[in-house]
Amino acid sequence: MEETLKNIFRLNDFRKGQKEIISDILAQKDVLAVLPTGGGKSLCYQFPAVYLKQLVIVISPLIALMKDQVYALQKLGIPSGCLHSGQTEEEKRAVFAQYRKSDTFVMYLSPERAQKEGFHKWIQDKKIALFAIDEAHCVSQWGHDFREEYSQLSILKKIRPDVPILALTASATPLVLEDIAKNLKLVDPEKRIHGFYRPNLYYQVETCAGEDEKRALLREALRKTPEGRIIIYSGTRRLTERLADVLQPEFKKIGFYHAGMSPEERTKTQELYQKSKLRILVATNAFGMGVDQADVRLVVHYQMPANIDSLYQEMGRAGRDGKDSTCLMLYAAKDKGLQSYFIINSNAPSSIKRSRRATLDAIVNYAEGGECRHAEILTYYKDSQRIERCGHCDTCDPESPRRIVMPVKEETAPLVSKPKKKTGSSATVLHLDHDQEERFKTLKKWRKEKAQELDLPAFVIFSDQTLRHLAVNNPKDLEQLRETHGVGDAKLEKFGKDLLAILWAQC
Repeated sequence: MEETLKNIFRLNDFRKGQKEIISDILAQKDVLAVLPTGGGKSLCYQFPAVYLKQLVIVISPLIALMKDQVYALQKLGIPSGCLHSGQTEEEKRAVFAQYRKSDTFVMYLSPERAQKEGFHKWIQDKKIALFAIDEAHCVSQWGHDFREEYSQLSILKKIRPDVPILALTASATPLVLEDIAKNLKLVDPEKRIHGFYRPNLYYQVETCAGEDEKRALLREALRKTPEGRIIIYSGTRRLTERLADVLQPEFKKIGFYHAGMSPEERTKTQELYQKSKLRILVATNAFGMGVDQADVRLVVHYQMPANIDSLYQEMGRAGRDGKDSTCLMLYAAKDKGLQSYFIINSNAPSSIKRSRRATLDAIVNYAEGGECRHAEILTYYKDSQRIERCGHCDTCDPESPRRIVMPVKEETAPLVSKPKKKTGSSATVLHLDHDQEERFKTLKKWRKEKAQELDLPAFVIFSDQTLRHLAVNNPKDLEQLRETHGVGDAKLEKFGKDLLAILWAQC
């Protein structure tokens, strides 16, 4: 395997997790693999084609990514091709003609093409080493990017049960992985979860009272990042354009990207960004899948995304070259309201909406949490690697020179109109007296022990903000507990008695 890696792929070593995944495939096993953005997922399905001298079929949702990978493989002398809607019939026939010239071949196609009857007949008698399903989280209704056409890929196992399936994604919770395995009809799949720890990234979450603070921190982050590319994620198309417009007078080579633009405009913007003619891109979550720019030095979430999966995937676009980069989320209480609005107005079934509310609560707790950010992410995804403290997040190293700090004074025109009446925010930091501080420390100690016992990140249990409310309010019964910020019925049932016992013991 090492010889093939060096001679064909021109790589000296396998990255973490790659060799185990490939070995499972060579042993004819189905595999669920979670490798982070930039973690080398593509080698896991390209290698078996070369090593076994057989056909590997890769299901991918992105034409641009297919083209990029085919180009890279052909430069290495590895026969490959892709089939997509943008090709002429002559171009498609040329791909099949190329396939017939070699036993080794990596063929990329869309999930829609994998449903076609002609394709089903074609694969029945072919010598196939592997079906690889990239962006496999799209299979799961519990995932952050469910796609109907992905849910029908179980047909592959029905037609060719002898061919192993590799389901790959950059981020998936244990619940999503179970759903992927079920929907694809995987047989006793090996689960390989690696590489969520990114030691070159500085994770930071800043709680902001409103737009003025967000805007001031954003400008400071841009000033502090004079080199490399920058991505600023925004929650709505309108704000994406407005942000780019307001920032343009001060910052050069800035553009915007969202799904409301025409396909031609989106393609042009992405090309300008890839060629460094745009350095700063303000975008909705429509931008990112398949983007592989090594020198992204800063990723800013101007608004909190819908869930941890989206946050992690988008942060993962920073620092792919291994150099220090910063991931900053600007959090305000009203961000939850925006995401709640999206959930309420979606056409998803009630069960999916409940799941999305739960994942939204989790990211709110992450934003309001106070434990090591990297350690919490590793536990959330059940990574094979765990750490106590990373030393490079806002919790572990709040004095880091990499941290974005609010400038002393910032006078700018508002991006959006200010609310007429100021309302209280659940994200407001509570100031504790001595007794309350002692209760807070005791509650944090209990939370850490409970998180270790259940193998859960602390923020899934309670956020720091909730513990502060508990320390201040000091509820005496379950009903008072229920009224506390961040304590719902499910957590009341699971942790209520423990909390009351701790609080009573502190009286």
